[in-house]
Amino acid sequence: MLALLATTLHRIRFPSSNLFAAAGEGIWDNGAACGRQYLVRCISAVVPKTCIPGQTIQIRIVDRAQTSKSRPLKDGTTMVLSTTAFQTIANPSSTSMNVEFQ
Repeated sequence: MLALLATTLHRIRFPSSNLFAAAGEGIWDNGAACGRQYLVRCISAVVPKTCIPGQTIQIRIVDRAQTSKSRPLKDGTTMVLSTTAFQTIANPSSTSMNVEFQ
């Protein structure tokens, strides 16, 4: 029974699409953000042509950015996207971007 429960929790936490993120302190909300879903799109970046025009993804928050293995590059980071999520809305050679989310 425990193995089945762990498998079920794994499917809930990490979407099969691999479109997930860790929440920054601004949206972490004392852990309440875990499981929330957001529509996210790249709106700008320091490096020109970083954003993939017209791409919006739905991600699920699965962790807190400050305690995750992939820590934010900058203070004030809103979310750390999974590699799949990042590369779906932005050029993979870029390291950061500004996003709009709801």
